[in-house]
Amino acid sequence: MGFKAKARKHKADAGETNETTTKKSKKVGEIPCGVNGCDGFADKSFGGRSLSIDNAIDVWGDGGYTERKGRVRVCKSCYRKWKKDNKSEDTY
Repeated sequence: MGFKAKARKHKADAGETNETTTKKSKKVGEIPCGVNGCDGFADKSFGGRSLSIDNAIDVWGDGGYTERKGRVRVCKSCYRKWKKDNKSEDTY
């Protein structure tokens, strides 16, 4: 056990607490996923990405998404689904 671990241990025994480590709040997303029926968030901090409309049409069809500034913002799980569907295509 290193000196920092020992210091933390003794600090907890003395009753002192560090407020930054005890108050961890869950992040709340701001940008919803653009795929209809998905409840995820498309923020960069959650792993969200932005796809072109043509790429979104290939996977979710014409009405399966909502666009934002000419792009479709998708959450991490929807992006992985798109990536898996386009894995075999060669776009060189």
